[in-house]
Amino acid sequence: MLHFTPDSPLSLTILVLCSVLVCVFEFVNGFHDTANAVATVIYTRSLKPGVAVVLSGVMNFLGVLAGGLSVAYALVELMPPDVLTPPNGAPAVPMLLSLFGTALAWNLFTWRAGIPNSSSHCIIGAIVGVAIGDSFVHGRTFGAGVDWHQVVKVLEALAVSPLLGLAGAFVLYRLARLFIKDTALYQPPQGEHPPRGWVRWLLVGTCSGVSFSHGSNDGQKSIGLIMLAVVGLWPALYALNPQQPNPVPLAPAQAMQLEQVLEQYDHDAFRTQALAAAARLHTQAGAVQGQGVAPIPVTEIRADIFQVVAGLKGVQENPALPSAAKASAKQLRATLRPVVEFAPWWVRLLSAVCLSLGTMIGYQRIVKTLGEKIGRTHLTPAQGASAELVGAGLILTAGYTGLPVSTTHIVTAGIAGSMLGSGAGVQRGMAGRIILAWLATLPVTILLAAALFYGLSH
Repeated sequence: MLHFTPDSPLSLTILVLCSVLVCVFEFVNGFHDTANAVATVIYTRSLKPGVAVVLSGVMNFLGVLAGGLSVAYALVELMPPDVLTPPNGAPAVPMLLSLFGTALAWNLFTWRAGIPNSSSHCIIGAIVGVAIGDSFVHGRTFGAGVDWHQVVKVLEALAVSPLLGLAGAFVLYRLARLFIKDTALYQPPQGEHPPRGWVRWLLVGTCSGVSFSHGSNDGQKSIGLIMLAVVGLWPALYALNPQQPNPVPLAPAQAMQLEQVLEQYDHDAFRTQALAAAARLHTQAGAVQGQGVAPIPVTEIRADIFQVVAGLKGVQENPALPSAAKASAKQLRATLRPVVEFAPWWVRLLSAVCLSLGTMIGYQRIVKTLGEKIGRTHLTPAQGASAELVGAGLILTAGYTGLPVSTTHIVTAGIAGSMLGSGAGVQRGMAGRIILAWLATLPVTILLAAALFYGLSH
């Protein structure tokens, strides 16, 4: 049995490996997902492939830097607190290996088969699998450590967004046919010649928009995952936000209020842990106020804050509680979250570099599927622009509202919608393979990650 103890050579070696794996995952995400952005400009001859992927890479880079952190920690909060920060101080090696190994393996498998698949689905399935595996490790009931409310919220966004992409591209294409009479917009490219004038630059603009929005949403996912590895490698530096002046930003009165609010947490399996964590934070708030209390290690403070944040979220989402209790929980949670949910500038930069470099390599397989194998006819400028305009709007909106969505699902569905709008129809065989991959991704990644986590932890 492997023992992942703090500062052991094995733990540090595997944490370094995990840091490499998350960068590789983001790199693969780049050439897997961003092919959706460059397919239209390449297949309409608007840009040469080399120029298209460089443009997309640059826009992905800028999107990551401009994006926030709401998506990053919407995913992280799917896992139970004792997985994020193990209570014995050991690095979260089983969690990291299970996450990155599972998501990377499935991403590479679907890329090799040329099937547009969602990196978001991969990582979300792996996260749910880890949470379920953790339930078995601790002898809880099936999935007791999973935040099912958040899982359902994320899955709803993943399920609804492709339907919006399909319908939106269908309607936009029909509107274009109704109001724009330029025939160049509706004809496939002739030989190697690009579309004329404004049509070409419209497609360059939509490609840039999808790439930027992809970076703003998917880049956040890797930022959250990189931070899990960073905290494992350098807990003294990054367990808590170094920009926060106090490790526990609560006044003693707020800390007392925290315990009173958590008394209303209705999850018996975790109320005791959350209340014990709140009591320790109350004590530490006294230490900050100079009451002679000895400070505890930052890793323990991090673990306590995650326990308390999870409990406050449970209070906030309990429909049976009065609005005053929910408001108190929301306010206390907003005070504590920035202490553990942050990302240094160099983590953002690392995510941006990995995603943009991945965009420039290995995109051909997915591009060919999108350009030739979804519809029954060659992609036209109007079809590509309709899919990408709708896709960019949906992805960008989701990125700033904290919902992880799939660029692959939205753009692929958008192309299918524009093909249906034009009357060309879709190729049933390829559509069936894509839908099968979509349906298989979650159960496969959940099972793989749960088995890996249980095997490494038990």
